[in-house]
Amino acid sequence: MAAWLSATSIVDAVIAITLLEAAGLIAYRWRTGRGLGAAVLLANLGAGLFLMFGLRVVLGGAVWPWLPVCLAGAGLAHLLDLRLRWNRP
Repeated sequence: MAAWLSATSIVDAVIAITLLEAAGLIAYRWRTGRGLGAAVLLANLGAGLFLMFGLRVVLGGAVWPWLPVCLAGAGLAHLLDLRLRWNRP
């Protein structure tokens, strides 16, 4: 199998694309004033990124404490995202 088709390379590519997406959406927001605010966007994408980091850690064979750190980061980012989106009366 080609090295660029390995599971870790695919996860790395998805992480890179997600980071480029975040940068593009934040730049779009700053230029036009439309779209999600940076805090809401980063909290939302951060939850997914932390999950991808956790997958990358497992696939890369890193020491075990890194997976719970990544999962905790994903949970905290998700809670922050919910907090920022909560509609208050």
